[in-house]
Amino acid sequence: MSTDQNQSKPSRGTSLHLTNRFHKTNTVASPEMNQLPAEDRQADLSKTQTIEVKAKSMINKVSSPDLFMEYSLNPYQGCEHGCVYCYARPTHNYWGYSAADDFENKILVKANAVEVLSRELKSRKYQVKPIMLSGNTDCYQPVEKKYRLTRQILELMLAWRHPVMIITKNALIQRDLDLLSELNNLRLVQVAISVTAAHDRTRRVMEPRASTIASRFRTIRLLAEKGIPVHGMLAPIIPGVNDMEIFDMVQQVAEAGAQTASYQIVRLNGDLQPIFGHWLDEQFPDRKERILNGIRSSHGGELGDSRFGMRMKGEGNIADIIRQQFKLAHTRFMPKTERQSLRTDLFRPIRGNMRELWELS
Repeated sequence: MSTDQNQSKPSRGTSLHLTNRFHKTNTVASPEMNQLPAEDRQADLSKTQTIEVKAKSMINKVSSPDLFMEYSLNPYQGCEHGCVYCYARPTHNYWGYSAADDFENKILVKANAVEVLSRELKSRKYQVKPIMLSGNTDCYQPVEKKYRLTRQILELMLAWRHPVMIITKNALIQRDLDLLSELNNLRLVQVAISVTAAHDRTRRVMEPRASTIASRFRTIRLLAEKGIPVHGMLAPIIPGVNDMEIFDMVQQVAEAGAQTASYQIVRLNGDLQPIFGHWLDEQFPDRKERILNGIRSSHGGELGDSRFGMRMKGEGNIADIIRQQFKLAHTRFMPKTERQSLRTDLFRPIRGNMRELWELS
């Protein structure tokens, strides 16, 4: 099965280093480093550091009315994909790291994730609801090849008959088709594949370290052939960068077998603003202000947006055009779509030692 990434191991999403807003003192990149050619700075950042940590909890309650989930779970913090627009970047500050370069080259591995999760699921206070993998990371980023935390979590979900939802842009999910198929036989799984472009030339600019667009469509096709419900997540839509590809994106995810699709407009909260601006200087210097103005136009004159009900779809003329394009494509290529609900009545936590369970499986 294909798990292809961009084989040349391209540059990081950002070479920028930002101070941590929670620290009174911070380390800064040396002036000499900033004066190096871009390719040399990127080479210095090429090594990913994994840091094993002990998690106190794993299940996060999601209170946002904009999201179709109530629980999320992150086996890792940070993400080697390094997408400059990622809303999760600022959360790296809470772990003591920069939202810029540290987010993509210092990956925190929650080594005790499965043990903590099993303890939480066995709690008599726990109310079973689908858990989303993941809210602030990609659970199939490259580090998963070594640590296999996501696969262990899926093994636990299957053994205990717990519903799970997954969102990823990495073709590594194909490795776990066996578990996903078994979960699907019990109506316990849904998968969303993140698609940000219809053409790989756009993906290479937006997401240089993520799986190719072609591999994502192959992933959708493989999942759909197994009968697994697949959702195409078109996010983020960036005015002036990939908004012109909306129609083609919807068509391609539909033809690959996705049953449903949705989109979100980019928003730049907190540290994302200097990170994204630095990226625009490198990739689209001639279009920088037009792109930023398009984002502002979609969020009430601001680059960031925290308003429930508004922050993801935006407002104004540009947001309306994006909405109309998506609606037209969705009506044409996905005229009859309905998201399948997952079962919660099969849940059966198994008492006993988790290590013994893995040894027996």
